[in-house]
Amino acid sequence: MEQNNNKRTCLYDKHVALGALMSPFGGFDMPIQYSGIVDEHQAVRQACGVFDVSHMGEVLISGNDAERYVNHLFTNNVVGMPAGKILYGMMCYEDGGVVDDLLVYKVDDQRFFLVINAANIDKDWAWIQEQAKGFDVKLEHQSDAYGELAVQGPDAEAVMQEVLGIPCAELTFYTFKQIGDVIVSRTGYTGEDGFEIYASPLYINECWDKLVASGRCKPCGLGCRDTLRFEVGLPLYGDELSADITPIMAGLGIFVKLDKDEFIGKEALAKQKAEGPAKKLVGIELKDKAIPRHGYAVLKDGQPIGEVTTGYHTISTDKSVCMALIDAQYAALDTEVEIQIRKKTFPGVVCKKRFYDKHYKK
Repeated sequence: MEQNNNKRTCLYDKHVALGALMSPFGGFDMPIQYSGIVDEHQAVRQACGVFDVSHMGEVLISGNDAERYVNHLFTNNVVGMPAGKILYGMMCYEDGGVVDDLLVYKVDDQRFFLVINAANIDKDWAWIQEQAKGFDVKLEHQSDAYGELAVQGPDAEAVMQEVLGIPCAELTFYTFKQIGDVIVSRTGYTGEDGFEIYASPLYINECWDKLVASGRCKPCGLGCRDTLRFEVGLPLYGDELSADITPIMAGLGIFVKLDKDEFIGKEALAKQKAEGPAKKLVGIELKDKAIPRHGYAVLKDGQPIGEVTTGYHTISTDKSVCMALIDAQYAALDTEVEIQIRKKTFPGVVCKKRFYDKHYKK
């Protein structure tokens, strides 16, 4: 019998008890769905859902050089950002390829809390340690100390306050606060309003139980997390970002602050931005119900010009669409292309990467 070496989050037994379909993801056994991807997706779009995201990694960077070091590591600019603010950005290699995309939480001038992707925890931790030479910083790998919940949907604020007793109306988008040992932030990966709770495994279990028992917050798996983020054009590392896909190619240049003095990868990214990338990430809408999947070829006049990174028949808009990395010369809106699905080709047209409007609370 094949041995399962995947890690388990602090909520693993709860998922199994609820009858979740479990599957490996990022080195963890994670719930893919409970009642079904469509049902869970709609709950988040229309009311409220809760996700176990305890597989995410957390690193605390502190010390006299904390701000300078994080700015060296990170494409966005943390200098002068207020405490309680969160920024999205990337850690890049010297050639502009992406080590990981991440969130940086500023606790104070000497403490920054980094939230990294589960599949990249070991690689990221090694990278963060390696780049810290010469900086007066203390690095703490805190991933095992935290569980994490994401409470997402238009009812999220009411549910947080009324079910969990966590007041959060004062939080604006991409801000956070600490309540004792608990971190509560207002971000999300669904295109809806929502919150994250970082806390001890014990407290996370208590919150999960209250949310599920309330009937006001549907347990949601990683299946609908992917359909939700995809519909609003949010990238997934390994699909829309990678060591081979730079932020400029992915259309995420807004999170790359080339006016900073320096950061790892700045030179390569500045050059790519000035010259224009050879490939660009685009949206493509098919004129057919066929579903494009990751790795399928995109063609122009029968010749390959790129491949699909993520594709679905969208739940919210009932369209067959995908994101694809293609040769930049074909990336203009309304360009006609084809997608190879098994032995057939299906016509499509280049469109915006956001297939559904975001509903964040600003």
